[in-house]
Amino acid sequence: MALEKLSSEIIENELKNLPGWSVVNGKLHKDFQFDDFNQAFGFMTRAAMHIEKMNHHPEWFNVYNKLSVELVTHDAGGITQNDINLAKTLNSLV
Repeated sequence: MALEKLSSEIIENELKNLPGWSVVNGKLHKDFQFDDFNQAFGFMTRAAMHIEKMNHHPEWFNVYNKLSVELVTHDAGGITQNDINLAKTLNSLV
């Protein structure tokens, strides 16, 4: 079953329950900041276990204590429920 791209109305409604997330260039986006590199890397490691189980992989970029995450479902051409679910999971791991 292919996931469908969510409407902007649904996405805006979901963002109300996703602190720190916004839509940037058609992708869910959040910048995380940690105390140091070890905390950032530890978060990424914990997140990787959930990401693999979901089989839905983020675009992310890490420099020292900062992590920038973007979520989009390329096959659907936009943000899907998988992206919302992964954003919720990432928020729960902080």
